[in-house]
Amino acid sequence: MPQDDVEDRPDSSSIPSGHTAAAVAFTAAVSPSWPWAGAACAVPTVLVAVERVHSGAHYPSDVAAGAAIGIAAATLVHKAPRLLTHCKGRPRVAGG
Repeated sequence: MPQDDVEDRPDSSSIPSGHTAAAVAFTAAVSPSWPWAGAACAVPTVLVAVERVHSGAHYPSDVAAGAAIGIAAATLVHKAPRLLTHCKGRPRVAGG
């Protein structure tokens, strides 16, 4: 696809793909609880990533960065309750 025909081309030459980040985050967050749903979501997630490069909206490195952000977000979602309860049980230091 010619680069001039891309409507949602980013202003900068490189930026993580938000579409890929969102798709990967959703799939990675769902997979541990519902593996069958995670497997079903994996196909459209890969298609989103491929489409972003194919359409010329992002470079492959942008899609890889978006995927890393998505995985980090899903990991945080899964660990947040444990981290919050762990921090809640710690005694507070006076003056801080």
